[in-house]
Amino acid sequence: MAIQSFPLALQPIIQQGFLEREFDQALRSRLGYRACADRELISVGIGETITKTRAGLKPSVTTPLAGANNTNLDNGLTPTAWNVEQYTLVMNHYASTTDLNMVTSRVGIASQFLQNASVNGEQAARSLDELARNALFNAYFSGNTRVRTTLTSAGPAVAVDDIRGFQTVFVNGVQQPVSTGSSLLVTVGSNAYSVTGAAADSTNVSTTPAGISGTLTFSGNVTVSDGTANNTVQASNAAVILRPAQRGNTNQLVVSDTLTMSCLLDAVAKLRMNAVPEIDGVYNCYLDPVSARQLFSDPDFKQLFQGATSANQVFRKGMTNDFLGLRFISTTETFVQSHPTLSNVMVRRPIVCGQGALVEGDFAGMANNDVAPSDSIVSVVNGVAMVTREPIDRLQQIIAQSWYWIGGFCAPSDTTTNPSTVPTATNAAYKRAVMIEHIG
Repeated sequence: MAIQSFPLALQPIIQQGFLEREFDQALRSRLGYRACADRELISVGIGETITKTRAGLKPSVTTPLAGANNTNLDNGLTPTAWNVEQYTLVMNHYASTTDLNMVTSRVGIASQFLQNASVNGEQAARSLDELARNALFNAYFSGNTRVRTTLTSAGPAVAVDDIRGFQTVFVNGVQQPVSTGSSLLVTVGSNAYSVTGAAADSTNVSTTPAGISGTLTFSGNVTVSDGTANNTVQASNAAVILRPAQRGNTNQLVVSDTLTMSCLLDAVAKLRMNAVPEIDGVYNCYLDPVSARQLFSDPDFKQLFQGATSANQVFRKGMTNDFLGLRFISTTETFVQSHPTLSNVMVRRPIVCGQGALVEGDFAGMANNDVAPSDSIVSVVNGVAMVTREPIDRLQQIIAQSWYWIGGFCAPSDTTTNPSTVPTATNAAYKRAVMIEHIG
């Protein structure tokens, strides 16, 4: 009954606009990147930077041993060794906190204590998922960029949009800064050159998510035709980025370059060529809702399900699962950016991951007594410590609700997997994921 229906004399004593006695939940981001990480415990007392070593394979032997050489103590054999490669995982400390006055909270509309715990937990989960995403994309953007400013004349220095993947080169499995003695073969435009240096700009103007704009220095002069703005610059060991119509870089994408089933099949093929293990039988494909919607408009996709008994279920749910060798995981954490030159056009980036695309290191001593005293209230949930501190103010009224995580993410390389050990392998340093760029 509306309050206006009451007599005027009674209306002032009726409470208006009171709060509902519970909190409505805010919209939450859909997560998923952390699920593709191999989790490892980092032992106490071994430092904050951990270098992991991965053993490679020896090349195949397809030439028979010559009988005439099968003599002496070595039987005509020359010893060979397998290669190694190393990757580094850096641990950092992440945390956040919320204060709660237990006296004032009792006049609130609902339990602020429980709501604080829920909000802190969501913040922690989202933070770790974004750390995982950043580590994954940082590796799989590497070695792919474009010329930012056209050369006025042939010269050895070229300004590019992103120098990630051009700053180091793998030497005996260990990343070393590029130099005259350790150069990196890079294709600029139509020709190959050797990079001997990479310097970041004092002011970052990169249009690539988390990119680092800078200048690449080559051992010789780059021609003006190769050093023209928006030409593709790609390292010989660049991570694989697929685009519709074989576009060379992000800037070359046009409005019609939407996500297709063909792109996804190519991504699966690249992973299988590199013998990348699957995650529980399939590869994880992380994509946002717009990318998923475009997939349902693809003629090949629609034809695949035409007349299939599962078609109704697939289209009713609006998402597929475990088909084409892929597990589709919808997330709102993907990197989406405005097109560098086209107005009102967005660039979207699904990524297909195999097992080991990421490594998560969790510090083993997070809840030890010397870190979290025995009289404190600490619960470790999915690797994250949730802490409730008792009131220590003068009136013993204010408690602190916090979370913290000590660890890190890194994307390991696979340089020892090459055509001499796996004939179909590519030359990419990072092989366990494939990124797709499209318009959406």
